[in-house]
Amino acid sequence: MLAAAAATPAVALPGWLRRAVPDAQSLATEGVEDIAIAAGAAIGALDAVVRRQERWAGAWRQRQALAAAAVATRQAGRVEDAAALRDAVLLTRPGDDVGPAGHMLLAWRRLAARPAEELLTAASIAGVLEGLGLARDDETTNELTDELRQLAATEGAVGMLIGAFAAVERRGLPLTVGCWFADAMLAQRLGWTHAVPLLGGEAAGADGSGRQRRGATILAPKGIEADPERAKTLLAAQARAALRAVDQSADIERRADRLIAVAPGLRARGADVVVDRLMSDDAIVASAKIAGMSDRSLRRLFERLVELGAVRELSGRSTFRIYGI
Repeated sequence: MLAAAAATPAVALPGWLRRAVPDAQSLATEGVEDIAIAAGAAIGALDAVVRRQERWAGAWRQRQALAAAAVATRQAGRVEDAAALRDAVLLTRPGDDVGPAGHMLLAWRRLAARPAEELLTAASIAGVLEGLGLARDDETTNELTDELRQLAATEGAVGMLIGAFAAVERRGLPLTVGCWFADAMLAQRLGWTHAVPLLGGEAAGADGSGRQRRGATILAPKGIEADPERAKTLLAAQARAALRAVDQSADIERRADRLIAVAPGLRARGADVVVDRLMSDDAIVASAKIAGMSDRSLRRLFERLVELGAVRELSGRSTFRIYGI
């Protein structure tokens, strides 16, 4: 499942923050200042998780990317769920096309894996637009690059958030593109080495409907007062997404701790490489090429790890199995 299992976050969350960010309906009744405070506190808690730079952070970010891609895929009118997205990327032979849904997952994986400082270059933005199934247009790419750079240089956190969505709406781009940009800009503003996919998983609530608001008033970057309801919606979505990410980090940490605990007893050659892969990625296919390991030895290692409760088989199949923490 994509939802985090009940776990106690290593970064303690104050009770008032849990109460302040229960759901979209409750937040909608609050003032924009109160929601901004809650969003700031939630981002602060997330920042504390990121700065721990844990060994399992890669798997955590990629699990967040999968959730965002699943939402983007539904919004694009496609039927692939998270499991199908995994299959599209992991079970495709190198060099083969992963298909439209697979490209969506790769676009969000790019956000989670590439250094944050490289995410909003013209080349990266072009790759994201292409991955999300949008026509590549050098003029649009260059305009977006310049506008996002200007936002980052002149706006505060709220102005950047609103400005990212205004930039994509102005060009008729889907909501998920604004989510991607906003997450990248947040990571750069906070000095994170890698972005954490956040708003993609909340895209269905980022405009209250899950659809782009065609014909809606476009917010100027500083214009919170111009559309306070939109500002509230975006800040509330960011707050919920941050708390969800903190909760999922606790679940990933618990699973990673179990893997770390059993790792010294693994005798298979190459087991340390497999452990590192499991810590850094959402999942590994049982037929992955691991130096020094045959397909049979890798399958036996995964079976042993499942027996020890250190990894899970994620596909539910008897063949073409996929494993992750």
